[in-house]
Amino acid sequence: MNKFWETGRKIVAVGRNYAQHAKELGNEIPSEPFFFLKPTSSYLLQGTGPIEIPTESSDIHHEVELGIVIGKKGRDIDLKSAMDYVSGYTLALDMTSRDQQSIAKAKSLPWTVSKGYDTFCPISGFIPKDKIKDLNNVELWCSVDDQIKQKGNTNQMIFDVPHLIQYISSIMTLESGDLILTGTPSGVGPVKPGQVIKCGITGLDSDMQFDIVLRKRN
Repeated sequence: MNKFWETGRKIVAVGRNYAQHAKELGNEIPSEPFFFLKPTSSYLLQGTGPIEIPTESSDIHHEVELGIVIGKKGRDIDLKSAMDYVSGYTLALDMTSRDQQSIAKAKSLPWTVSKGYDTFCPISGFIPKDKIKDLNNVELWCSVDDQIKQKGNTNQMIFDVPHLIQYISSIMTLESGDLILTGTPSGVGPVKPGQVIKCGITGLDSDMQFDIVLRKRN
């Protein structure tokens, strides 16, 4: 699974899983997990290139997240065995075109466009499962031009990882190499071409850095 970005078939992104983030965007706190899909073509591995800002969008936001890499196929997974399906983790960004997302919300349309551009799922690479000892105490941070914008802990998540795995697998089969993005803490905000975004997990050698550039159309 150390190259899940090449073998996985889907990215399942959980929304509004941190109460403060839901509130900062004016959303209700969910009573059950809420998720959407991102295409695997949106992966951008650390060190392979910049995050590209599409010319048709003027409000691109960073959302730092802990990603869960699925290690084996499972359906209707129960809580007690949920962690047996986890092979490891990744640090990820769920880049979002906030202006296009707002348009989609107003029209009750899916978020695919706002979440699915190429380079809109930057990742650090594979983090072995044993590198994170306490999944309920993982501090994530994100900076733009060396100014900290997001800092939050997985102990603030509304639904923990086993519950997410149980819920998602009750709807769709999870397969080896699939990635679950577990939600973002508060502090999301815009990035512009020319800026540099950095993210990390406190106490773990997983930092990643990306330049922000304007996408060039062929």
